[in-house]
Amino acid sequence: MKLPIKLRTRLFLSISALITVALLGLIIGLVSVLQFTQAQDAHNKRNLEFINASLGMSQELSNQLHELLDGNPSIERLSYHEGEFHTYLDQLKAMSPDRDGREALRQIEQDYNQFTEKLNQPPGSFAQLREDPDFGRAVNSLRNRIYDLQTDFISTMDSLQKQAHNRATLIAVLLALVGIAILGIGFATANTIAKRFGGPIDTLARAADQISQGDFDISLPSSKVTELALLSRRFGSMAESLRQLSQTNVEALVAGQRRLQAVLDSIDYGLVIMDYLGHIEHANPVANRQLGWDDERQGQLLGEALLRPDIDEAVQRVLSGKPLDAVPEDLEIDIAGETRLLAWSLTPVNHADGRSVGALMILRDVTEQRAFDRVRNEFVLRASHELRTPVTGMHMAFALLQERLKFPEDSREAYLLQTVDEETHRLVRLINDLLDFSRYQSGLQRPEKVPSEIGELLEQARARHADEARQKSVELAVELLHTPLPRVTLDPAQMGRVLDNLISNALRHTPSGGRVALQAMRQNDRLLMAVQDNGEGIAYAQQGRVFEPFVQIGTKKGGAGLGLALCKEIIQLHGGRIGVVSRPGQGTQFFMTLPT
Repeated sequence: MKLPIKLRTRLFLSISALITVALLGLIIGLVSVLQFTQAQDAHNKRNLEFINASLGMSQELSNQLHELLDGNPSIERLSYHEGEFHTYLDQLKAMSPDRDGREALRQIEQDYNQFTEKLNQPPGSFAQLREDPDFGRAVNSLRNRIYDLQTDFISTMDSLQKQAHNRATLIAVLLALVGIAILGIGFATANTIAKRFGGPIDTLARAADQISQGDFDISLPSSKVTELALLSRRFGSMAESLRQLSQTNVEALVAGQRRLQAVLDSIDYGLVIMDYLGHIEHANPVANRQLGWDDERQGQLLGEALLRPDIDEAVQRVLSGKPLDAVPEDLEIDIAGETRLLAWSLTPVNHADGRSVGALMILRDVTEQRAFDRVRNEFVLRASHELRTPVTGMHMAFALLQERLKFPEDSREAYLLQTVDEETHRLVRLINDLLDFSRYQSGLQRPEKVPSEIGELLEQARARHADEARQKSVELAVELLHTPLPRVTLDPAQMGRVLDNLISNALRHTPSGGRVALQAMRQNDRLLMAVQDNGEGIAYAQQGRVFEPFVQIGTKKGGAGLGLALCKEIIQLHGGRIGVVSRPGQGTQFFMTLPT
């Protein structure tokens, strides 16, 4: 039985063979190039020495002939040149390994000996020697033999150069063959790896794609490679486990979805669920009844289904993680000839990692409540207006009476007059607050907005309450956390009233030695203002009702409980939001955001 070869063994053998051939070719090429370089260096050195020696002989012969020109040569100079000629001749003999070269040098030596005999024993004077034809023939023969020696050497150099070129060509061909062998082995190795491993891996990839699409009926490849065979078996086991898990999860998901839908359908509020693009996914029966939908609206945009394109803008704002600028206006829905008013809000639905996966619209039928609020506001407005005139008259009359009646300061009558005066002032403030609150809620009081500097507004509010803070030994400071702050379009009088209410509350609930800070900073595209104190704080159970009318929070009671409700109405009329952050015993911060 033939055992399967492991993947790393196949790769090791293939890569080892490829590296071995490559190293062998590299070693052969390096050795050949080194030998060729050494031979060329030696040959070039020999050529230079031979050329130098042959030229030296020619030069020494010319020097001897030059000595004969004046007819009275120097015997010492002739002897010196003769010695130099023999030195060069001996060098050439040592560098001529072949027989032809040695024969040519022997003939040159014979001719030179004849030349020197003529010089040593001239037939007459040296001047006559120059005219001797035998001497001339000896000189010409010697020159010709030296020239022939140089010509033969050049021929030999050409022959050796051709041999070197052929050898270099042989080395290049050898390296090319080694490169081709390496390429062949590499191609064969890559082809083998691709055939043996590529096919099974591609099959596993297609099987993974099937599993990702929920199809667990896959066919797995068989392989002779141990690792791939083991991977296929484990992949099959994983697919089977995923199939079983998928069946279990689908059943649990369906059951959970049914329970969730039953819960949503049983809620008294209308609920419309949207996906991350703002398309309707589900609406419970209460929402369908409230909106008058008698057909399926799934897949539509919310604004398209309600014929209100502005709602799509609100949905996209919530999906992007931004809050709505203000409390949205009620929806007016006509159902069977009757107009119903629906209060609505949008809440983002986020994943655990913070991604927005959709939004939820909550609907509440407020038709009767709005009618009651309208009647109540009209009653309060009329009652406040009707009460304001007689109460004001009573207050003025009592003020005149108080000026005429004179009682000692510690008397019972003076105390009663002071009590009546304080309660009359309180009654006037209550009626004015009721009248203003009714005007704000009924829309009769609208802000007169102008571009304003927030820093100046806060500084003016601090100046108005500086004496009160000094009397209570409370530090009152303005903190501009970002400078410069943008100009904001608002009603300075109404915003000043908001700050006055918040600062008065802070001073009332801050003990002596405490601190109240008026803060302002820029937060993205909005302006954030805050009134922060380190007083007694607000209980957690009461923080959700601080902005309701006629609700008084804390241990130190003030007016009728309309101050914060008025603040909320004014901030909402400016398109902003107001909130509170408080920790009992550590202080309170009322913050407001306004669009810039």
